[in-house]
Amino acid sequence: MKRLLSVFLTAALLLGLAACGGGGSETTEAPSQTSASPVETSSALPETTPASSETEAETAGAASHILIAYFTMPEDVDTEGVDAVAGASIVVRDGEVMGNVEYMASVIQETVGGDLFRIETVESYPLDHEPLVDQAAEEQDADARPQLASHIEDLDQYDTIFLGYPNWWGDMPQALYTFLEEYDLSGKTIIPFCPHGGSGFSRTESTIAQLQPGADVSENGLAISRNDVADSHDQVAQWAAGLGL
Repeated sequence: MKRLLSVFLTAALLLGLAACGGGGSETTEAPSQTSASPVETSSALPETTPASSETEAETAGAASHILIAYFTMPEDVDTEGVDAVAGASIVVRDGEVMGNVEYMASVIQETVGGDLFRIETVESYPLDHEPLVDQAAEEQDADARPQLASHIEDLDQYDTIFLGYPNWWGDMPQALYTFLEEYDLSGKTIIPFCPHGGSGFSRTESTIAQLQPGADVSENGLAISRNDVADSHDQVAQWAAGLGL
């Protein structure tokens, strides 16, 4: 009987040791789980990206109450080796050729923020000076409304609209009439800016007010001689900053 009991105890002891060995196998899997946690952390990182993007969107949205809409027409002239071409509707900066109005718009955005919107027409204008001014005159005589190729998707988000255009034959380009008749800017502030050949705004601010009777057309617009636009950065920036937007 004692021998039988001894055999039984020995067998029980061996079974207990085997069970401990099985627990060791589960323990060896734990490092694999630990090493997997960095992967889980990495997969969790993209969840923080929307928050970052949302912050950026809010920042952009804070400035997007300002729209800088402009019509520009850079003339095709030889710009090699020059920074500005007096009398032509262009500014050259760091090799980039911009129309006068486009350049002024870029300085405004640089100063007060906002979104740029270029008013473009379906029909292209000639880039040589004489054909360009001839077409401008013909459009005015016909009281034309050139079809626009670009459109504003969400106008409601803007409460302040800078409106830039050249002075063509003592008036706005006819494309501006199309633009101002396409949108209802009631309740918004319109701030005009205009490069010109000597005639300033030519009372185009009054025309804008007539076309947009529900808008507040600012009397603090900026008109600059086209000969001075290339050197107008500080003037445009100080004007835009002084509006208190």
